Amino acid sequence: MSSVHSLTRTRLHQYNGAIYLREVIRIGLNTARKRISKLRDLLNYHSYRYYVLDAPEISDAEYDELMRELVELEREYHELITPDSPTQRVGAPPAEAFTPVKHRGRMLSLDNAFSYDELAAFYQRVTGSLGMDEVDLVCELKVDGVAVAVTFENGAFIRAATRGDGVTGEDVTANVKTIRSVPLRLKGNNLPPVFELRGEAFLSKAKFAEINREREENELSLFANPRNAAAGSLRQKDPKQTAKRALDIFIFSAHDTTLLGVQAQWEFLAKLRELGLKVNPNIKKVSSIEGVFAFCEEWAEKRHTLPYEIDGVVVKVDSIAFQARLGETSKAPRWAIAYKFPAEQVTSVIRQISVRVGRTGALTPTAFFDPVRIAGSTVTAATLHNEDEIRRKDVRVGDAVLVQKAGDVIPEVVAVVKSKRTGAEREFIMPTTCPVCGGSVVRIPGEAVARCTNIACPAVTFERILHFAGRGAMDIEGMGESVVRQLLEKNLIKDVSDIYYLDKTALLEIEHFADKAAENLFGAIESSKTRSLAKLVFGLGIRHVGAHVAEVLADRFHSIGVLKKATVEELLQVEEVGPKIAESVVDFFREERNLEVIEKLASAGVRMEERAEAVGAKVFEGLTFVVTGTIAGMTREEVESLIKRLGGRASGSVSVKTDYLVAGEKPGGKLEKAGELGIKVLTGAEFLRMAGMA
Repeated sequence: MSSVHSLTRTRLHQYNGAIYLREVIRIGLNTARKRISKLRDLLNYHSYRYYVLDAPEISDAEYDELMRELVELEREYHELITPDSPTQRVGAPPAEAFTPVKHRGRMLSLDNAFSYDELAAFYQRVTGSLGMDEVDLVCELKVDGVAVAVTFENGAFIRAATRGDGVTGEDVTANVKTIRSVPLRLKGNNLPPVFELRGEAFLSKAKFAEINREREENELSLFANPRNAAAGSLRQKDPKQTAKRALDIFIFSAHDTTLLGVQAQWEFLAKLRELGLKVNPNIKKVSSIEGVFAFCEEWAEKRHTLPYEIDGVVVKVDSIAFQARLGETSKAPRWAIAYKFPAEQVTSVIRQISVRVGRTGALTPTAFFDPVRIAGSTVTAATLHNEDEIRRKDVRVGDAVLVQKAGDVIPEVVAVVKSKRTGAEREFIMPTTCPVCGGSVVRIPGEAVARCTNIACPAVTFERILHFAGRGAMDIEGMGESVVRQLLEKNLIKDVSDIYYLDKTALLEIEHFADKAAENLFGAIESSKTRSLAKLVFGLGIRHVGAHVAEVLADRFHSIGVLKKATVEELLQVEEVGPKIAESVVDFFREERNLEVIEKLASAGVRMEERAEAVGAKVFEGLTFVVTGTIAGMTREEVESLIKRLGGRASGSVSVKTDYLVAGEKPGGKLEKAGELGIKVLTGAEFLRMAGMA
């Protein structure tokens, strides 16, 4: 264990935040300055371990403890706040516009090679120009993201800009500051007075898929690939929105590599790591073009194992002196080239186009084709999005089509192979009546989506109930597609409110359900009644209201009763609520059928509001809780969220600073440790009474 880690644990066990802060205030500014400096060093160290090395040494709770102490000290001593403090990552107000920034040196593009022959030709040009038979090269993965320039002054992060035209980019400092792998201060001494580094900001495949799922749910246009999403994230006017996207970055060059006193690209990358910067670990130094071919071959095969997307390999002459001799053209360096992987597209044949009806009534056409293997998995279907997309690509049933995965994640039909048409292909016509209920289908002018207008459509009802019971909403464990479908087919439920009027006898009618399964589902339904207001709002399936917006609305209006009376004007006063969302919320609560469902939910005992204490009084102010085991009706995350809303702190580990251990079912070792330390233990019921919820 490092000495820094030992110091962290010593501090955590020796200091109680509030007591220590009073002591600091009493002994003055100099002590506060020293402690703030130490806290910043610790936080920067542990951020580096977590976000750059992916090797954390302390728990999230311990990290939060350090951050909390720093926040409180800086609040007390405003004059000691500096731009490179870990507390200042997300603090800038939304930008009206992105101001131009001139780079310290041109950010050049790279010439591309699309075959090994073109790579070999590049190598011959390099060796010929240098008058050598062989030259060392460095191979780096070409991450598919957005190029940015990050400037440090005397070691402190001061600015970030997009590539722009290579000479002038746009200032995205506040947004790049939210990227946790960008240090706010470089490690080491004797740093260049001003140092502009270049890197690639990117989104992980998992985050890209999550963002697109949420956008599809809210009926927004989907990002085409992670690069497109990363670019959109960097150009968010509000840094808080960028922070939610969880961008990452790899640094790979600088406006002047000689400023670090290195002689080669391989040394330069090693030096970047020493400075605390994140460098892609998948690099290799080779001494021949055959070595380059082998590296490209290896990663063309392994690319799908990476958590982020790559689209090729960048090959650079290793010697910086040789780089200088080779020089550059007006657009690209002569000492580097980007080898682009062939697009992984396969041909299949569309056998059917079916229309799925979503919970908002939206009709979405989906192409089903012969199974094909792409990006490491078997694919049999891809959404065609809407009628306009089908017409634009001229997709027909029976067509041979090129299929790929957008961002190596989402299957898509790229194009029709029209040369393979036989004349037997059938044009697809979007239905004018709902394929499920026969109700009218309308397409509002200006919208690409056609919708079923029947609010009682079984498909809409099925999707709404599935959404309501799903994770992120009311989280009713055991109520999956098969169960919901059977409940509807047997006329046991007609809408989401009917879920709470089921009894165990009715649940036994579900196929393969025995007493235990029925009892478990009944218990899960009962437990879901206490879910937070935000989860209920999200579960109601209001168009354009995703999980985050539901939280925003719950925090602002505190109850369904107040929310349903809100006007468009009042909703527009809420941060993050725009005209589309405001109008959608008002329209939802105008619908008499929706109001009836809400009334039935309330009558069944479903929680319709935040408790008064959760909204106002901070009854847990100054108290530290640790949660262990399962609390009836609430997830651990919900319990910890409640603690924070009531002014308390939720820690992940029991220590002498813990005030209460909340112990549910199957509490584990934390209960024993609490006993050893004499920590007060609360049952789930005692905790809820203390919180004013029982």
